Amino acid sequence: MLLAIDVGNTNSVIALFEGDAPTSVWRTSTSSTRTADEYAAWLSGLMAMTGRRLEDVEDCIISNVVPQSLFHLRNLSRRYFGCDPFVIAHDNIPGVAVRIPKPSEAGADRLVNSVGAFVAHGGPLIVVDSGTATNFDIVGADGAFEGGVIAPGINLSMQALHDAAARLPRVAIERPPKVIGTDTVGAMQTGVFWGYVSLIEGVIDRIRAEYAKPMKVVATGGIASLFQGATDRVDIFDADLTIRGLHEIYKRVKAQG
Repeated sequence: MLLAIDVGNTNSVIALFEGDAPTSVWRTSTSSTRTADEYAAWLSGLMAMTGRRLEDVEDCIISNVVPQSLFHLRNLSRRYFGCDPFVIAHDNIPGVAVRIPKPSEAGADRLVNSVGAFVAHGGPLIVVDSGTATNFDIVGADGAFEGGVIAPGINLSMQALHDAAARLPRVAIERPPKVIGTDTVGAMQTGVFWGYVSLIEGVIDRIRAEYAKPMKVVATGGIASLFQGATDRVDIFDADLTIRGLHEIYKRVKAQG
């Protein structure tokens, strides 16, 4: 079995594969101080509920954007799975060109998303990943990563309002029933929600105009579903894109021996 781990700034997703399809997918908050033993204790309980054990894992692949976590994840793989994990980097993904001046600056999450999106939907593409940051990643017709846009995530913006303004409360992010808010909470919710819809639409429109070729738009990420039905700029909402990308990279690496 393969264990695929995607460590984001806020949440981490861990998927167990038997064959080409994930049999289990788990989500946890990201903690840079969680040790290998703590990961193992958490995982063993979840795997036991599906009749599996840590010893069943034969391979491990990791996409990580939190450098402090990598030491513990390597130890997890070596100590409990008996293997060195394959850690995604800008220069070790078979069949993927990174067409930016400094390829090392391409985040692992953005590269994995590019692979997952291209495998399922072809190219060229705009991949909109809504998480801690809102990424707009460009995937070429041949699957190459060609750069993109990074904007603050919607949760960061809501948190900034609360932290910087003494009288603004902490509120939940949800789609408001109308644009004009009639109280403080409603005004904050509609400002952040429709402000982000406008950001997404505006950036997509500008990318398409600059790229000057037809492009599909695929949305993913922890809160992407919040915008489903709120904009016509997104062609496909694909919650499994990152995990699919990790599995595809694993297959390519294994094929190369």
